[in-house]
Amino acid sequence: MSSVGTPDPNSSWLSEEELAETRRRLPLLYVEAIPVRVDGLGRVTEVGTLVRGNDGEITRTLVSGRVMFGETLRDALFRHLEKDLGPMAFPLLPANPTPFTVAEYFPWPSDSQYTDVRQHAVSMAYVVPVTGTCEPRQDALELTWLSPAEAASEAVTADMEGGRGSLLRAALASVGVLP
Repeated sequence: MSSVGTPDPNSSWLSEEELAETRRRLPLLYVEAIPVRVDGLGRVTEVGTLVRGNDGEITRTLVSGRVMFGETLRDALFRHLEKDLGPMAFPLLPANPTPFTVAEYFPWPSDSQYTDVRQHAVSMAYVVPVTGTCEPRQDALELTWLSPAEAASEAVTADMEGGRGSLLRAALASVGVLP
């Protein structure tokens, strides 16, 4: 039961105004995940990209989201995988939560190949096998499974916002399916 003036019991969430102010002043920490299907030997056989409508355009993106205050990287990664892929995706989180790379997003052109017009953000990026049924939620229209070669193609990576096509290629290189 809530009353006027009662503090939010989940104080790690920011209001829209607080988030906008924070984005203007501080880099935010994110996690990003490239969902994959693997064979019995652990080799990547398929790569999942989310398809969504963005300002009247169809774009591709990856599972991503902020890390909340007090939340572990592992918990944030699991929360965003479940949020974006559905509760039956059954992600297999890595035993060691070391990302394959760290991506730094800027709201302006920079030395970084990654951009996010809303903010300066730092993202820990992971390749995560999923074994279950994926039913995209939130603003995603669908999850498309592609072969590694298709996922790394110019046709696919050019449709990804903010440099995420380069991040996808780096992910595939990190698991040995691209040179």
